[in-house]
Amino acid sequence: MGHRKHSAPRRGSLAYRPRGRAKSLLPRIRTWPKIESEKPTILGFPAFKAGTIHVITVDDRAKTPNFGKPLFNMSSVLSLPEAEVVGLRLYSHEDGRDLPIADVKAAGQTSEKLPLQRARRVAAMISTVPHDVGLSQKEPIVMEVGVAGADVKSQADYVLGLIGKKVRFADVFKAGMYVDVLGITKGKGFEGPVTRFGVKRKQHKSRKSVRAVGVIGPWHPAAVMYTIARAGQMGFHQRTETGKRILLAANAAEKPITPAGGFLHFGEVRGDYAVLRGSVPGPARRFVMVRFRARGVTKSQAPPQVVELSPMIGR
Repeated sequence: MGHRKHSAPRRGSLAYRPRGRAKSLLPRIRTWPKIESEKPTILGFPAFKAGTIHVITVDDRAKTPNFGKPLFNMSSVLSLPEAEVVGLRLYSHEDGRDLPIADVKAAGQTSEKLPLQRARRVAAMISTVPHDVGLSQKEPIVMEVGVAGADVKSQADYVLGLIGKKVRFADVFKAGMYVDVLGITKGKGFEGPVTRFGVKRKQHKSRKSVRAVGVIGPWHPAAVMYTIARAGQMGFHQRTETGKRILLAANAAEKPITPAGGFLHFGEVRGDYAVLRGSVPGPARRFVMVRFRARGVTKSQAPPQVVELSPMIGR
């Protein structure tokens, strides 16, 4: 590289290393946000990606050039089955990590016999059945969802009162709120460094190879750094999309949204659904977790004014 006259930017962000395959189709939620609320609430809700549509809304962002004007939004449609609360789990914080100290899986229990003095975090175990939204899988998906608001005792009583009952998306989230979406991206298999990291193809006749990295490391030290773009797995990674605004939350029986012929690779949207502005990780039918926003400035959460939906385009 001694002949280079200009510096070149590095290829591929180091924030997404290692780029390995996800271990499961279900995302692993490492952080649950803390919210200030007088009443406890669960912080997430399971969903399945149905497809994309176009939504025209009125821009309600003050101090913007388009304030009050129609705004064209590419949006994602999520199918929302009912989630059943099947248990409670308490965590304590010891030696720098969270350890489970109590599990409750039977309805009608009280928090009197639970070790609430040691508890630092409360989680709810929820179950959802993909078959309820028209998918082939009949085995339920059981996941852990964080709980926040009030104090630990109030959170435990809140979850104990929900065991054996079903929760709907509208009980947790409202139109206008900003949420995070966690999911597994589309898998693209084994790819080379040009496709995987966007490195530049070498000049004609400069090397025997064209779509390979010119130098993978120095002579001394004779080692290949982890920052070098190499071939490997592309896609099927866990990603978190932050700051997605809920444009619409409704029921398909009251307000149908399925285009003619159904959403591609998904079919008809049944029951509850939500429309989120922007993209959502993964292909159609992929499981995603909708979570309270973990970071960012709290914006106005008033319901947006939806002018028009175009499901015919969103295939």
